[in-house]
Amino acid sequence: MLTDKRILVTGPAGQIAFPLVEFLAPHNEVWGVARFSDLESRARVEELGVVTRSLDLSRPDFSDIPDDFEYVIHLAAFKTEGLDYDHAISVNAEGTGLLLRHCRRAKAALVMSTQSVYKPVVDPLHAFRETDALGDVNYVMSPTYSISKITEEAVARFCARAFDLPVTIARMNASYGPNGGLPTYHLDWVLAGQPVVTRWDPCRYSLIHQDDINGQVEALLDAASVPATIVNWAGDETPSVQEWCAFMGEITGRDADVRSIPVEGTTRGSIADVSKRRSITGPCTVPWRDGIRRVFAERHGGRADVTPQGQSAKLLGEVSKLAND
Repeated sequence: MLTDKRILVTGPAGQIAFPLVEFLAPHNEVWGVARFSDLESRARVEELGVVTRSLDLSRPDFSDIPDDFEYVIHLAAFKTEGLDYDHAISVNAEGTGLLLRHCRRAKAALVMSTQSVYKPVVDPLHAFRETDALGDVNYVMSPTYSISKITEEAVARFCARAFDLPVTIARMNASYGPNGGLPTYHLDWVLAGQPVVTRWDPCRYSLIHQDDINGQVEALLDAASVPATIVNWAGDETPSVQEWCAFMGEITGRDADVRSIPVEGTTRGSIADVSKRRSITGPCTVPWRDGIRRVFAERHGGRADVTPQGQSAKLLGEVSKLAND
């Protein structure tokens, strides 16, 4: 694992980033930058021993941030409703470029992208490769996301070559753990007796548990190169929403109400070809059933009497609206 390194992480209070900085901070000097509009989330990050600074990637001021980090892990992203492409590109693309310019002396940078950069296909079992066509996935809950992340990748690729900065661009599929993620929120909803809405039957993902994310960061940084390395960051198993919700019903004793509502123009499945990632990191270590069982124990104490809160409640509201439109 990474030790005695100076590491900059963007968005350290996020779903993936918080457990990652918790993993890295005991053995490294970790700095975390974000807007930190929620003071409680900033305090939570600082309690881990992370040095924090406020930074808005739409108009970043780096005057209070060192430029001698050994590694940069860029996880922050703008993802919301609405059609403000200008702002989304300003944050996700331009902000990435300004960040990498400031940190151009780094040994390597890991830039988080998304499976949502791939052009939709009809086959729900298609495994997307890094060389597949890019395009707008028509993500209903964040229409600007695909395009702004494609532009982010372009800027990161430019920075690698312009600054001779080794970069890995990692396209995340479906992450999860006790801090959040799609199956984690689905577990919340199953426990609360709320329906789980998905876009196809079967709707498969390449699930990757937070422990595997944490364990693969060093290898992905080592794989950074000029020109940039592009790799799918996804798990080795491809369960469907229907399968994992049925399993959630088994371990909780609750009925899982899964409803498939096709969405026009989007992808029907989200499977990633992980051959390249496996060549870099080796196999994943957390089977999806074990991972979900652990989420139930760690997030809910193995209890079935819960109410969705926070991000889970927000997403439930968005999904319910989609299902009723």
